[in-house]
Amino acid sequence: MKHLFTLILFITSQFVFSQVDSTKVTQLKEIVVTIEKKAVEQKADRIIYNFSSQTYLNAGTLMEGLKKLPGLIISDVAGMMYQGKQLEVYMDGRPLNMYSDELNTFIESLPANTVEKVEIITQPGAEFPATSGNAIINIITSKNAKKYISTTYSNGYGFTNYEKSRHRFNNSILINAKNNLFAWQIQLGQSYSEKYQSDIFNSSSLLLSNSLLDKTNRLYFIKTGLKFNFKKDRLLINYDFNTTNNNSKLDAFGYNFSSNDLNKNKRNFNDVMIIYQKRFENISKKLDFSLNFNNNNNSYNLFSFNNNLNILENKSNYNFYQFKTDFSNEFKFLDKSKFSTGILADKLDFNTKNFNTTNLEYTRNTLAVYSEIQSTLKSFDYILGGRLESYEIYGNTDVDKLNTFKQTRFFPNATIQYNLSNDIFINANYNKKINLPNTSSLNPNNTSYQNQNITFFGNPNLTPTIYNNFEIKFSALEYFTIGYSISNVNNQIATRIIENNSGVANITENIPKATIQNFNFGLPIPFMIFTKGLKKTLEFDFNPDKINFIYFYTDYQKNKIEGIATKGYWNFNIMMQIILPKEINFTTNFNTTTFGGNYFYYYIANNRLNEQLDITLSKKFLSNNLSISLYYNDIFNTNYKNISAIGTDYIYNNKYDSRRIGFSLSYKIPSKNKSIKEENIIPINNKEEKNTDK
Repeated sequence: MKHLFTLILFITSQFVFSQVDSTKVTQLKEIVVTIEKKAVEQKADRIIYNFSSQTYLNAGTLMEGLKKLPGLIISDVAGMMYQGKQLEVYMDGRPLNMYSDELNTFIESLPANTVEKVEIITQPGAEFPATSGNAIINIITSKNAKKYISTTYSNGYGFTNYEKSRHRFNNSILINAKNNLFAWQIQLGQSYSEKYQSDIFNSSSLLLSNSLLDKTNRLYFIKTGLKFNFKKDRLLINYDFNTTNNNSKLDAFGYNFSSNDLNKNKRNFNDVMIIYQKRFENISKKLDFSLNFNNNNNSYNLFSFNNNLNILENKSNYNFYQFKTDFSNEFKFLDKSKFSTGILADKLDFNTKNFNTTNLEYTRNTLAVYSEIQSTLKSFDYILGGRLESYEIYGNTDVDKLNTFKQTRFFPNATIQYNLSNDIFINANYNKKINLPNTSSLNPNNTSYQNQNITFFGNPNLTPTIYNNFEIKFSALEYFTIGYSISNVNNQIATRIIENNSGVANITENIPKATIQNFNFGLPIPFMIFTKGLKKTLEFDFNPDKINFIYFYTDYQKNKIEGIATKGYWNFNIMMQIILPKEINFTTNFNTTTFGGNYFYYYIANNRLNEQLDITLSKKFLSNNLSISLYYNDIFNTNYKNISAIGTDYIYNNKYDSRRIGFSLSYKIPSKNKSIKEENIIPINNKEEKNTDK
């Protein structure tokens, strides 16, 4: 037993994701400063994946990279989930406010090599809005500014061959610098992708719909940042803009129909963030003020070549405003304590049009105040917090008023953690959260494909979801993990397929009561255990970035809802790294699931979902300034979907062009002016902020 415990501690401490980031070397006279970043960091409330250093994650699109993360599931049915928890998507520390097909298209178009790291926050504290629901994924694109102009160019290309060749490529450039007055950053990029997709709805006796989609997506984006220093204080101004222009040609046939259509979808997204950071002589004392505005304008048209007219012409627009202030300070209580408090006010205005007729006007106002205390006593850490939020939701459809929702709720959170050492801990957490209906779920118009037998639409009268979340986990030196979580849910928002007079409809509704259970386990194993034995491995001093290893991850997910017999399912992920001669990094990633379980409440998986094997070969050149990766995704073309819709006789089959070959490169243009000083232009949150002005 003693040797087993020693083995676990060793294998979880020495390698796998703890391999360091690509090393940054800066030289001052004869002094070389090396800054190392972990590829993965496991913290009490979150796990952080460093995309910039992991070539198997950043070779391809952000969607492809995220799908390789253990425990993360992305689909058009379930949305984005991590270990059974529905994720609210943030970018650079603020809500992205994109959902459903719009969100999937965006992250499918965004190059993964433009992302620095990804945080998955499984235990959001009181400082996060209670509306974050179960968990948060924070996609961080910001880079550090240096005291000289730093330029990085990134490029990627991939192709598939399903009936014909389809291509995708992307280009981006990041430039940043700083001087004594301010730091600045600008990132420009574009992506172009062609996509194939096949969808079939059928029962044992009837083919309802068989559609083939040939899609072309175009994304252009710009991200800018300015940071001004006023002695100890800082002013940060960030502006993001991205626009998409997507076209899809659709051929479909089924019971009593055939169609030939063209789908056009255009979107413009603007986001402005202003942050003022007040700092004091006591560096632990912080006061932040932030103002955020974003706008999303979307149009969707479906043109029928058979009828020579638009059969769908839908538009939507939302404006989101948010102001918040956060204060934190350390004080003497127990061994060490920190107090945080803050207020928030935000407003969402959302409206939709169908053929220029306004059929939804929706307004949501939120006010919130929170306080939280974090304390340490010997080997124990304690967190106790609470957040009071008040909501007012009202609006109109084209025929009636919406059900007004006006409520004030208190959301507590508590965490206790026992630290066996600096990197080994047992953690237990409780938090209560709420999930307000998103704009995609509310939209009464169809913003997806439809034909004579299939329709899609939202529900303006959805009510908020309440979560009571419990979690316990053990983590040894970042990477050996075992955990269990359970969420008791009221009014869970879910999609389902129902039969109607014309065929089937995909609708969104509230589930009165649901329970979500998840068990997860992760274990890394270095291959030198088998060649050198445990004793010699423990004595061996090595660079974890240069070793061969395999990482096993599994989790068990079960969703229970009243009135339906449900069955759980297992997710499996295996990731392996082998260092080849010439320091070529070979990485393989395999995902699969069991079948027969309830896949997001109202669906039963009839096959192993998301099953695919990916390989990546990567190498760095030119003093590590040039990184090149070759990848081959879904080698055996096994990723497809076959699910049954509970309450109907229909089965949904989906297949897209998952088997893809491509390459990506990132080139950091060398500069003669070297400096060790770096600072973040975009602070992600108070916990991660570093004081660089000392």
